[in-house]
Amino acid sequence: MTFDTVLMVDWSGGNDRGPTPKKDAIWVCAARAGMSEEPVYLRNRQVAEDWIAAFLTAERAAGRRVLAGFDFAFGYPVGFGKTLTGSDDPFAIWDWFAERVEDAPGSNNRFDLAGQINGLFSGLGPFWGNGLKRDIADLPRKGRDRNGHQMPEKRQAEEQAKGAFPVWQLSGAGAVGSQVIMGLPMLARLRQRFAASVWPFEPLISDIAIVEIWPSLISKAVAATQPEGRIKDAHQVWLLAQTISGLPDTDLDRLLKTPPNPEGSILGLGHEQMLTDAALGKLAPPPLRNDCFAMPQGAYWTPVDDALAHLKAQLRSVTGTEDLPVSEAAGRFLAQDAKAMRSHPPAPNAAVDGYGFAGPAGEGAQNYRLVDGRSAAGQPYPGSVSKGQAIRILTGANLPDGVDTVVLQEDVKTGNGRVAFHGPLKRGANARDAGEDMRAGAVIISAGRQLTPADLATITAAGVGQVSARKKLRVGVLSTGDELRDAGTPAGPGNIYDANRPMLCATAKGWGYQVIDLGRAPDDRPTLRGILDDAANSCDVILTSGGASAGDEDHMSALLEGTGTLALWRMAIKPGRPLALGLWQDTPVFGLPGNPVAAMVCALIFAQPALQVLAGGEWNDPQGFMVPAGFSKSKKDGRREYLRARINDGRVEIFASEGSGRVSGLSWATGLVELGDQAQQIAPGDPVKFLPFGSFNL
Repeated sequence: MTFDTVLMVDWSGGNDRGPTPKKDAIWVCAARAGMSEEPVYLRNRQVAEDWIAAFLTAERAAGRRVLAGFDFAFGYPVGFGKTLTGSDDPFAIWDWFAERVEDAPGSNNRFDLAGQINGLFSGLGPFWGNGLKRDIADLPRKGRDRNGHQMPEKRQAEEQAKGAFPVWQLSGAGAVGSQVIMGLPMLARLRQRFAASVWPFEPLISDIAIVEIWPSLISKAVAATQPEGRIKDAHQVWLLAQTISGLPDTDLDRLLKTPPNPEGSILGLGHEQMLTDAALGKLAPPPLRNDCFAMPQGAYWTPVDDALAHLKAQLRSVTGTEDLPVSEAAGRFLAQDAKAMRSHPPAPNAAVDGYGFAGPAGEGAQNYRLVDGRSAAGQPYPGSVSKGQAIRILTGANLPDGVDTVVLQEDVKTGNGRVAFHGPLKRGANARDAGEDMRAGAVIISAGRQLTPADLATITAAGVGQVSARKKLRVGVLSTGDELRDAGTPAGPGNIYDANRPMLCATAKGWGYQVIDLGRAPDDRPTLRGILDDAANSCDVILTSGGASAGDEDHMSALLEGTGTLALWRMAIKPGRPLALGLWQDTPVFGLPGNPVAAMVCALIFAQPALQVLAGGEWNDPQGFMVPAGFSKSKKDGRREYLRARINDGRVEIFASEGSGRVSGLSWATGLVELGDQAQQIAPGDPVKFLPFGSFNL
């Protein structure tokens, strides 16, 4: 069963929690395709219901199917409904509560309502846990005071779920009963408003499905992955949303395969280990859709911009995640925003060596009495500095109490326990404010970025020692063709040396991926099929060169066509017309042209941004610069051209030959000149777009 979006909600039965994010409050988190957004704190149930309704409305308008999970029981033990409504129909119970619950940000009637319900049963109970100072008729404060109510203590789900609390407890440690009473009215309204389907009470036929969750099913994974500084409630909805949204459809179907039950059940119950493994990244993300490369029907020649837009819209990450020390994270793609653990700088400090005092300093000569001691980096001055006093301070040292301004030591005279200099000097001169670079809790590097050495410095300076990163994308590189030979081996008149494989291996390695050299495949389909079968088990994506067109010896295209996923794009591009794309056992395959220059150009233009997304990064549009042309050219209409080029004396010159077999031109060039689809007449001095190889992360 396919859902585009997963929404996880950690509910609360208490009063308004205020504007500052807190534990034991309402937290929500949305995820798509195994990637969670940042958790959202909602201060009370009224705000939360409005937020959830607006979210579901927007998702429906966007054409997305939503699985919405709420962490409280959807029903009561069998027999409760018959006493309350005359039927164990769970929706009748929901409506009963929706009609009677009175709820405001600062108060509600849940305890009084529980007492009234207890009055319908024989004996005393089943609800207990009066959390108010005043006594409530029929509602005991202690569970042991109950008797004779004849209701089971737990639903079947709580009996099976180790550590789950019964629905009758309204206050105290582990109480969930209040969440149920205050949550069911909201569910009743959402169900009616959106015609939502509710699991496991009915088939999930609506575009919005409501399910019961319990984050403690993956408590081990929550504990193992919770970043320092993140509230547990926020992290568990983040992790559960990411985990559920990343499950293959077959695994999600297993979780939802539960017979109808009027008591309700917990999604994932009985599959705790599978969910935990998935949450810890031990389960691969779901495969790409079989039609991810299928272009809309239309023009026979595919414009470059259309192809890039299609790849950008259809692709997503295929890599799992893992936690890494920052020191080992260079080149990895962040799977989760990195947030500052503390401010940088953590305290106001001196930007220079000099003398600190309370500013500002006025015009003319200034004279201050020096206090004993000094403030140095790592050795702050423990006392305070009074008005009219100054202190010796070194670069990076914390400003002592009473100091907000520093004068450079080159501008002062000292002696007899005093320091003198000429003003004026404004307050705050030569001093840094706490957090002026980064503030604690702020996002400093966003998810999807490939971490650079500079990023490691930024993250470390903010006190972050570990990040959640995408596992390295495993890129298989394969050359095809009977004519190919490895360099250094004998080659006959009909042979050529395989230049593509070392070129593409080095390129993918330079992009930060784990490269798997798949060698050379002959023009033999059974052999090629066996190579692809093995590669699908060891690679996340496969780059091939040669055999990507529609001729008799284009075996790569023929095999992909047999999978039903082939998209043979005849690109309106020079060099590199044929581009075969497809899935081999759910592994994406990019079939590049066989000529080296065409293979490299297509790798840069199409594979580089696509692989970055598959690796967990953001789509990369290469940055170009308009430069005066140092050449003349007449270009035809209808296709885009990429010319090997380099800058010389402020102008861009192009390689003497445009032949896609002239591989030496790639060594000569430092980038590409991009000429648009339209016809052009280019003369020396005309502005043209130059794409340096560095803009492709080379």
